[in-house]
Amino acid sequence: MHAEVRASHPIVAALGAALGAEHVLTGAADLQFYSTDVYGDGERPVAVARPGSTEDVCRVVELALRHGLSVVARGGGASYTDGYVPAERDAVLLDTQRMDRIVEINERDMYVVVECGVTWARLHEALAPKGLRTPFFGPFSGLAATVGGSVSQNSISWGSGQYGVSAESVLGLEVVTGTGDVVRTGTWASASSAPFFRFYGPDLTGLFTGDTGALGVKTRIALRLVRRPREFVGMSFKFATFESMLAGMAAAAGDGINMINFGLDPALQQGQLGKAGTGEAIEAARAVYRNARNPVDGVARLTRMALAGKRFLSGDVHSVHYVVEGVDRVAARANAAFLRERLIPHGEETANTIPQVVMAMPFAPLYNVLGPRGERWVPVHGILPFSRVEAFRRDLVDYYAANAARMQQHRVTKGAMFMTVGTNGFVYEPVFYWQDARNACHERLVPADYLKTLPAYDANPAGRALVQEMKQGIVDLFHRHGAAHLQVGKLYPYLRDRDAATVKLVRAVKHGLDPGRRMNPGALGL
Repeated sequence: MHAEVRASHPIVAALGAALGAEHVLTGAADLQFYSTDVYGDGERPVAVARPGSTEDVCRVVELALRHGLSVVARGGGASYTDGYVPAERDAVLLDTQRMDRIVEINERDMYVVVECGVTWARLHEALAPKGLRTPFFGPFSGLAATVGGSVSQNSISWGSGQYGVSAESVLGLEVVTGTGDVVRTGTWASASSAPFFRFYGPDLTGLFTGDTGALGVKTRIALRLVRRPREFVGMSFKFATFESMLAGMAAAAGDGINMINFGLDPALQQGQLGKAGTGEAIEAARAVYRNARNPVDGVARLTRMALAGKRFLSGDVHSVHYVVEGVDRVAARANAAFLRERLIPHGEETANTIPQVVMAMPFAPLYNVLGPRGERWVPVHGILPFSRVEAFRRDLVDYYAANAARMQQHRVTKGAMFMTVGTNGFVYEPVFYWQDARNACHERLVPADYLKTLPAYDANPAGRALVQEMKQGIVDLFHRHGAAHLQVGKLYPYLRDRDAATVKLVRAVKHGLDPGRRMNPGALGL
């Protein structure tokens, strides 16, 4: 269907009447951007609808059902697993970013209610003056990532060392299902109550977390609050081998006292971090200074950073970076000392420049959706029990070796990032970089001034095809070793090899909430 024919589809006028014509996009450039994520392109939707309320979402869903179209919800747009990329041409894509109200901050009952389009950065900033935050408080992409998108994807990062994935901080959800009904979960579902408690009977909230919009569109989210710790300590460690790093991270995870942790292999240390530009370094230094307790402390921190320089990145070593917190300085230092005892038998403490910077700038601009020299970038990940990580890594090393010549031929390089989630999950995240033309998502998401400093490459279809092949190969390796996945989208094999009774249950839930299979077809393999 040509663009001009799609723009004349009868739903376009109906959406314009329901939302206002200015909130319905049908231009070719907009349709291309909204149907593209950081990695791939999907089918072009008939239109992009920009609802401003739960009622607007209900109207869009009702219109889509009437016209036989599917509905795909999109948050901040920084994902890379085809989560919001339409699998069918006859679709309406929901851009939820107009739904950005912080509805209620209840300091006495310790919860906050937000609309789905609120970004984690904005929520974090709004809660800061009150000395509060949510336990999980966003992915690194929190300047763009929305609360609704992250809850739909089961995001990790800030707070995950103690509090797990984003879903574990959710108290209740308001969801528009594939029938156009509005469902609320937890105590929020009772007309006489409030969204203060999740586990009242069966955990219906859990049905909708991590569903990538396959079961409905989340419109409002209630999240638990905690008091914001007054002090933090950043710590960095280097390890001679992957095995020693794994042993250290496993030992540290079991105590559940690190607010965040992330590890880097030598390729990422020397690449993405090692090649940070002067502008980024200055911005980071300013952030560290602003977040110091006082000017003297700020100068001391900057001096330590300057003296350390990038020495901690040198050498063929793995590094892991931690942030621990405390109600006061004594408590934070005690937690740090306890963590140090776990890690020192396996590695060596080094300059803590990286955690100082990331804590000062928890939500950095989206520079890292491209490589340090403007290459295309895509990660693939799995969550494994500690006991299965080494066997998976051996198979992964063999897989890379079998493809090394082709990777060199097509200008594809690799790296890896690591994280522990809670006390019992190890995230292994292989990363690919390759020289290739940027897509529409990069052109809009990456800050324009930064984008101008990067080289642009010609299209590299052979390199792109190799990355796609190897990405799928690594997903298969993860599956063989029993891994779980976040951001399931349309990439990870959620239903593969599950027992028949479980698949029957999942399909029954889908049918009950979305009998026409109109909510993000293809997500979760449904």
